[in-house]
Amino acid sequence: MPLTEPHDDRLPQEGPVDAVRDAGGVGPDGGGLPAAIEPGPEAAGAEPGREAAEGVVADGPANGGSTLEGSTPEGPADDGFTPEGSADDGSTPEPEPVLPEPVRQRIVALTAAVLPGLPADEVPVPLRRVAKFAPNRRARLGAPAIAAQLTGDPLFRQRITARVLADTGDLGAAVLEGTAPAAADPVEVAALAYLARPRGWRELIEASGAAVRAEADSAVVAELVREAEQRATRAEHDRAVARVEAEKLRDELARVREELGQLREESRQLGRSLRETQARERKANELLATERGRAARATADADAELRRVRARLAEAEAAAGVARASAKEARSVDDARLWLLLETIGQAAVGLRRELALDPVDKLPADFVADAFADQTAAPAAGAATRARDTDDPARLDQLLALPRAHLVVDGYNVTKRGFGEMSLEQQRKRLITGLGGIAAQTGDEVTVVFDGAERMHGLPPSPRGVRVLFSRKGETADELIRRLVRAEPPGRPVVVVSSDREVADGVRRHGAYPLGADSLLRRLARS
Repeated sequence: MPLTEPHDDRLPQEGPVDAVRDAGGVGPDGGGLPAAIEPGPEAAGAEPGREAAEGVVADGPANGGSTLEGSTPEGPADDGFTPEGSADDGSTPEPEPVLPEPVRQRIVALTAAVLPGLPADEVPVPLRRVAKFAPNRRARLGAPAIAAQLTGDPLFRQRITARVLADTGDLGAAVLEGTAPAAADPVEVAALAYLARPRGWRELIEASGAAVRAEADSAVVAELVREAEQRATRAEHDRAVARVEAEKLRDELARVREELGQLREESRQLGRSLRETQARERKANELLATERGRAARATADADAELRRVRARLAEAEAAAGVARASAKEARSVDDARLWLLLETIGQAAVGLRRELALDPVDKLPADFVADAFADQTAAPAAGAATRARDTDDPARLDQLLALPRAHLVVDGYNVTKRGFGEMSLEQQRKRLITGLGGIAAQTGDEVTVVFDGAERMHGLPPSPRGVRVLFSRKGETADELIRRLVRAEPPGRPVVVVSSDREVADGVRRHGAYPLGADSLLRRLARS
């Protein structure tokens, strides 16, 4: 590409381009740097006619142009070489070669590096502002102006070339001789050849361009090879993944086949079970039909038997009616005989009482126990065991109290703490004694209630009629006092002891009393 191809739009481009066009350095096609430029009217020392914006001169060289063979204003050129295709040989200037992009960038970089080293009067006006840029911005921002000056100002190019060749040493000398060292960078050789322009410099630039293109092609090929290798690696990885997936799928297929085999086996077993179940169902239906026939026959037989039983029942009811009538007559006879016997016994008892002169007694056996509190070891009379009853039926209390001359003995605190233990002891005693007074008034029986106590409590309300209240002495419990009361009773008298204490119940049962639980008395009190 031409050296004058712009790099950055931030610098004004009209000035350098006009300068190159006015100086005659651009061919008809605007294609680049000419091989030799004849000095124009302004190169003989005329002042530039106009300046571009921001102080950049756009009309040719700042110090006047000249060919490589001509002399500078200070004197003849002493570069030691004459560029190929100069104006002295009378040949037509050849068009500038198309420079590879790396070569063009290197030319601009070399010029920008040595530009600040030129004296201020040797720096073209358009580049004086560029020369003040920072090194890292000079080549980047001033590339268009530098390229235009190198193309349109051969004297400026000669000065830049002299300094660049001085810095490159042996490589610059080799390029001046028209040779390129084998180990040299083709881009560097092409840049120096463009600036110095020795004989055969176009061939050096073309060779450098070919080398750059070959290097670019090699880079492209290397990139393609790398991409191909990456694609091959990815393909290998994909194949490995595919193999792993295939292994998994094969394992899954084997597992599915195994499960399918198990399901087929289970299906065969279920089929056999279904057939067996259907066979059993058919047998069960046959048995059911048979049993239904038997049940129908049994029902018929049962109906016939029921009719026979009903006939027998009617006969039995008729016979029972006759028997009831006979029994009623017999009972009437028995009642007459029993009445006569009881009347005889009653008259005999009255005669016996009159003969023995027995008057009504003022004290009962329990009164003697309450008064004496003496230890008595009276042996139980014969037939006491026949008087005991082992039952806790609550209805039994009413049945026993209905016996003539029954004696009810109550374990006081055992009953009150079971029935209304939330009250105080005084309230418990008062409530129990009051309830027992109602029972004594209803039945006319003798009632004795026994409480534990070292001595008789003082301040007690008077006992209801028919209720005796006893407290055990010091060193004696209410259980022992209850047993003594039972032992003091004569054989044959019904004695009822109310206590939930098993030891008390067992003790009084041995002496012929009727033990009952406390709940029976509590329910009797609640009912009354």
